[in-house]
Amino acid sequence: MPPPLLVDLAKVDPDHVVLSREQIYERHLPHRHEFMLIDGICSVDRDADAIVAFVDIRANAWWFRGHVPGRPLLPGVLMLEAAAQASAIGACLLRDHQGFLGFGGVDRCKFRDTVTAPSRLFLLCVLADYRPRRIISKNQGVVNGRLVFEADITGLTLR
Repeated sequence: MPPPLLVDLAKVDPDHVVLSREQIYERHLPHRHEFMLIDGICSVDRDADAIVAFVDIRANAWWFRGHVPGRPLLPGVLMLEAAAQASAIGACLLRDHQGFLGFGGVDRCKFRDTVTAPSRLFLLCVLADYRPRRIISKNQGVVNGRLVFEADITGLTLR
C-alpha cells in the first residue's frame, strides 16, 4: 500500500503558478536546454516546508522517441532529476538558500507506476533537514492522483 501524499493536492490550485519555468531557471537554477525540466511551481507552503512543482509530459519531449519505442515512458532518472531540481527550488524559496545545490544522493527510492505523455507530473517536495551545505528532502511524484514514485534526495552546496 502506498504511503499518504506529502501534500494534500486537493488544497493546491494546479493552475496557479507561483513561479513560471522562465523565472525558475532565470532566478534559481542554472540548468539549460533539455535539463530545464520543471514547468512551474504551483504551491509554496512555508509552514509545512513544502512546495509543489509540475512537469508537463509531452509527446515531443527529447526522450520520447527512444525510451521504450512503442511504449514511451518517462525515464525514472529524469523523474529523480526533476525532484532534485524541485528540492533545490524548495531550499531557495523556503530557506532563502544561496548558491548551487548539486544532486548529492538518493535514498528510499521506489517507482510505483509509469508516466506517459500527455500528462502532468506533480512533484511534492518537503524539506526534511536543512543545513547551509546540505539539504535532505522527501519527494513524491503524482500523476492523475496516483503516486508514481517516492524518494529522499540529498542536495549538496557546491563551490
